[in-house]
Amino acid sequence: MKKGFLIDMDGVIYKGKEPIPGAVEFIDKLRGENYPFLFLTNNSQRTSRDVCYKLRQLGFNVDDEDIFTCGMATARFLASKKPSGTAYVIGEGGLLNELHKVGYSIVDDNPDYVIIGEGRTIMLESVDKAINMVMNGAKLIATNLEPNCPVGNGKYRAGCGAFVAMLEFATGKQAFSVGKPSPVMMRMARKTLQLTTAETIMIGDTMSTDILGAGSMGFTTVLTLSGVTKEKHLTQYAYSPDFIIKSVNDLLTEELFNSVLHRQNEYVPSGL
Repeated sequence: MKKGFLIDMDGVIYKGKEPIPGAVEFIDKLRGENYPFLFLTNNSQRTSRDVCYKLRQLGFNVDDEDIFTCGMATARFLASKKPSGTAYVIGEGGLLNELHKVGYSIVDDNPDYVIIGEGRTIMLESVDKAINMVMNGAKLIATNLEPNCPVGNGKYRAGCGAFVAMLEFATGKQAFSVGKPSPVMMRMARKTLQLTTAETIMIGDTMSTDILGAGSMGFTTVLTLSGVTKEKHLTQYAYSPDFIIKSVNDLLTEELFNSVLHRQNEYVPSGL
């Protein structure tokens, strides 16, 4: 049985402006041994090409096709439900570009959907307009529901979920979210690699998105403690990953790598 990998990025293969030790070598291993992989991100700000450029600058041997964003998942989902639809968007270039790719028009009046993505320059005027559109019948879509995003040095900024919550409270309408842990994005990513459920392995650093989403789909789940979720957080969850590692550097060990491939002998690093 072939196996393939869905891999989160921030906190898994890089942190800030530096690759996590062993991450470049791990991706080289997957490439060299012909294991298909796809990077998943809940950030809709950048296009896959922009993300690929950043990874290449960090030393990763990747192509545009190796990136799958929640903006891509959102655009494809909406196109499957209402081809050639219209949308009012609070977000940035990556999301807008994906919507244009699937034939959507970005409008300022009477849209089919109001779509909320990440943005560093969100204006209250735009939020007010979105509220009125939803109240008048537009459907509310979230690229993801993450409440905040780490920006380095222990600091955070408001995430897409924070703005979505404001619109939900103001309109009384619940948003439909396409990004992790939604099965929509997880299923699309799996199908992109042409894998079955049993062939899919998810590596992530966040229990509430990566591990919850992949585990709910029946994928093999690998939690790395190099990012958001730490050892002290694990008791908060009623679910658990199949494997817990310190970082992807651990997966350069053949014994562990093979255990993950065959979903055998749950691995927990020494000291946990």
